[in-house]
Amino acid sequence: MDIQIPNPVILVVDDDPEVLRAVTRDLRRRYAQTYRILRAESGEQALAALAELQERGDAVALLLSDQRMPQLNGVEFLAKAALLFPEAKRALLTAYADTDAAIKAINESRVHYYLTKPWDPPEEELYPVIDDLLDDWRGEYKPGYGGLKVVGDRWSSEAHELRDFLARNGVPYTFHDLDTSSEAHTLMGEAAEALPLVILPGGERLAGATVAALAAQLGLGRSASRPFYDLAIVGAGPAGLAAAVYGASEGLTTVLIEREAPGGQAGTSSRIENYLGFPAGLSGGDLARRGVAQAEKFGVELLTPVKVESLRVEGQYKYLQLAGGAEIGCHALILATGVSWQKLPAPGAERFAGRGIYYGAARSEAVNCRGEEVYIVGAGNSAGQAAMYFSQYAARVVMLVRGAHLEAKMSQYLVEQLRRTPTIEVRLHAEVVACHGDDHLEGVTVLDRATGVSQDAATQFLFSFIGAAPQTAWLDGVVAKDPRGFVLAGDDLPEEARAAWPLARAPYPLETSVPGIFAVGDLRASSVKRVASAVGEGSVTVSFVHQHLASL
Repeated sequence: MDIQIPNPVILVVDDDPEVLRAVTRDLRRRYAQTYRILRAESGEQALAALAELQERGDAVALLLSDQRMPQLNGVEFLAKAALLFPEAKRALLTAYADTDAAIKAINESRVHYYLTKPWDPPEEELYPVIDDLLDDWRGEYKPGYGGLKVVGDRWSSEAHELRDFLARNGVPYTFHDLDTSSEAHTLMGEAAEALPLVILPGGERLAGATVAALAAQLGLGRSASRPFYDLAIVGAGPAGLAAAVYGASEGLTTVLIEREAPGGQAGTSSRIENYLGFPAGLSGGDLARRGVAQAEKFGVELLTPVKVESLRVEGQYKYLQLAGGAEIGCHALILATGVSWQKLPAPGAERFAGRGIYYGAARSEAVNCRGEEVYIVGAGNSAGQAAMYFSQYAARVVMLVRGAHLEAKMSQYLVEQLRRTPTIEVRLHAEVVACHGDDHLEGVTVLDRATGVSQDAATQFLFSFIGAAPQTAWLDGVVAKDPRGFVLAGDDLPEEARAAWPLARAPYPLETSVPGIFAVGDLRASSVKRVASAVGEGSVTVSFVHQHLASL
């Protein structure tokens, strides 16, 4: 018998019956086919309805609440509702006079957006905002039914790699842990299949599944459709996606190659709040999903997960050697591979990678963190954003910061959010000096650098955000780099590279020591490590690509 899954819920809360009827009517007119539109006349009534929905295991996509309600106002209601459904999008419906309160709610209470009354016509004032919020929710929603199934041990690094790959590529899946799920053993059956086991929607089984094998089964783009392109871009983070959108929209045949998942390091960020045009912020996954959709709209060919192993230059042509033996040629090349987090330099850390120690905000682990004590290592924006995100699930989040204060590397708005969150503790002058456990992480030893005293702490989850380094070994001997491996471009090119420059014109800004090869985003030496800066560099570089192509 087929299981009928209820549609996700949009819940509207307003104590004014006339307003409640009107907004419910407008929402049902547009969304009733795919969402259940529920309504409540008070915050208390809405919380009771949410508790019932949670008990039934139903999905809640959007909460839309009036601000001025007696006993429990809109901001207070949405804050309580976030504890029940942290993934749901939350919006305030306010009078114009309440917009200051709404903006404060965005800053302090994790409200995603606000709308003002009246919202006529809804086609212009209501639906575009709701469409956007629901699109973002669907981009991250992982239903409990449908999709594919992954069976394995929650502490297996191989299972973690699969789950992280699926989550970052937006593929719905259900994970069945052998230790906690009775269905896991049913799915395994009598056969002793190698783990992790992936069961595809059609019933096909991949025993001992790898990312490469799963990507092939899912039909992700792994082979180029042509041997030569006007523009090739390596790296699909914000810089690479922006370059792809501008290149393809201006008529260049464009291929975008990504070794893991679109979004790059920024794609793992739980929330980016200082990106222009998104006052409530957006996740790195949202940004990546929007960027990919925009790139594909203009005809960009996306190859992922595909690793570039080497680069050679023959005259004005560039050739990329891909893993598996395929080769792609291009007139112009943009390097946008970003950076990766360095490994935690503590005894035992390497053994627990993917088994309790994770690099970057591994959002696939968030549900497993419910009620746990989570440790975050790092002092930059990525670490702060991760702490805020995991605080929605964990009982307590401890940030370990080597320095004397957070402000040295972190945006002020984020510092203030951390200080306002009671479940987040920031320990300064703190450093992990050892990791302990049997088959997975069970504890860490933390050194207080100010006093020299070490202390053991029990934890099964540690997320590290230290020492970003470029992955540019494959460019050795081709383009100029600094001692740390960052690519030199434009004004940063050394004198010897300028002396060897083969063209009459000077190198363009962002152009490397090889004509027609450009470097953008975090892998470029002297770059500003911000998402908006990476997007700007990726966008403006296409104008230099055009100038280079015109000179060929």
